[in-house]
Amino acid sequence: MDVPNWFADLLDDELAPWVSLSDEQILRLYEHNQLLERWNKRMNLTSVDPGREMVIRHYCESLFFGAQLPEAGSIVDIGSGAGFPGVPVAVLRPGSKVSLVESNQRKAVFLRESTRSLENVSVIARRAEDLSTNFDWIVSRAVNPSEVLGLMPRVAARIGLMLSEDDFLKLQEPKHVAWAEPIRLPWGDRRICVFGSVSRGT
Repeated sequence: MDVPNWFADLLDDELAPWVSLSDEQILRLYEHNQLLERWNKRMNLTSVDPGREMVIRHYCESLFFGAQLPEAGSIVDIGSGAGFPGVPVAVLRPGSKVSLVESNQRKAVFLRESTRSLENVSVIARRAEDLSTNFDWIVSRAVNPSEVLGLMPRVAARIGLMLSEDDFLKLQEPKHVAWAEPIRLPWGDRRICVFGSVSRGT
């Protein structure tokens, strides 16, 4: 599959200060993008329009998030949906093992189909509350942050979230998670990346 120049150039231009992608990584992202556009015509995977908006909102933001994520061996993406941020993170960080958790069975089928070429990705088609495996990191986007936080420390002792500044303010209580300074996403809308770990003594 040939990657069109506009797709590769957009990733390079938008991510230049933070991320450098190989041709192989760009190809993997484009393959996922093409499958997402096709499947989205039959089922509701994303409401974001194809083209520039989709690349920035889904791929660039997830790659930026993945670049900020401290080193991790195993990552679980809760409520992965169409594969964000998990798929771009897996492409960016091939040394990590990324598990995509999605309870919607049809979405889980899409995730399996769209990650066949990614050896470091597995799909778990069940509810997050039923997870038994322990991971290094929980990550999530577009899922109720309080529900994701409730999985700590049983599923993982460290967490990374993509969310709005207002939603982050609601997570300040209780104090069982120690948060690093939020990192603002470069593309506006007051969205941020935050990373935290279970507080000592919890």
